[in-house]
Amino acid sequence: MNYQSFNPKELPLPQIHGFMLTAVAPRPIALASTCDAEGRVNLAPYSQFNVFSTNPPIMIFSASVSGRTGQTKDTYKNIKETHEVVINIVEYDMAYQTSFASSEFERGVNEFEKAHFTPIASELVKPPRVAESPVSFECKVIEVKELGTEGGAGNIFLCEVIKIHIKEEILDANGKIDPLKMNQIGRCGAGFYTQLEPSRMFEIAQPQANIGIGVDALSDTIRNSRVLTGNNLGQLALNQTFPSVEEIDTFKQSESFQYLKQFEGSEKELQFHKAAQEMLHHGNIRLAIVCLYALESMDS
Repeated sequence: MNYQSFNPKELPLPQIHGFMLTAVAPRPIALASTCDAEGRVNLAPYSQFNVFSTNPPIMIFSASVSGRTGQTKDTYKNIKETHEVVINIVEYDMAYQTSFASSEFERGVNEFEKAHFTPIASELVKPPRVAESPVSFECKVIEVKELGTEGGAGNIFLCEVIKIHIKEEILDANGKIDPLKMNQIGRCGAGFYTQLEPSRMFEIAQPQANIGIGVDALSDTIRNSRVLTGNNLGQLALNQTFPSVEEIDTFKQSESFQYLKQFEGSEKELQFHKAAQEMLHHGNIRLAIVCLYALESMDS
């Protein structure tokens, strides 16, 4: 496997920027609303953004010094003056307005008006929320970390969430946000974005509470399969126990097993592994491991 390797100290700034922000993607977008000391409103999107703590609730985003002009963002200047920000989450229906709000307008220009967003008064901070956003976080900025003064240097804001606003339409019956009712976008490299369409989302059983058997516990035949991918092996590893004799015997009564057992030699292994892969594709990780070990029980 061939790689090209680079020393950032030997690269021009645009190339470093391109490598980092294209490789680390998609990135969530913070549509940050701020006010200066005189109360003038600013709105700008930042994709160097994420959640870093829940106790206390902390979000962090960065407004870099412009690589084109060498100037700091109005967001940075406003936060230094007031230490307040509202972080608004961006959905697909807001994508083009959000991008337009990133234009380098003169200081004091109201991007809510320029991008045609609707301001809503916040409860605990001065900057307004964005009505079009499904979730908004009122924040106090508890620290600003300047990483440099040259173009491309980040100014990092540690934001403590003090109020959360969520549209009721995206909540489920238990009062939790339903990811399938949202349609966030993420920033990729250059001018590319991605859309979190429900049809393209998938769910993975989380292993933190119930630890699975692990890939290393699978048989050599399964780990070295010509068919199963690393992702497939990761799915199988989520099983907490190996198939029981009863599970394997039950599978051997199925039509699937009757069909698969007719193959001979290496073709039999190939077909069993393809069948297991199809089961994994549909989320049937228990049936998949039973299928694979049913084959191994025939060969033992």
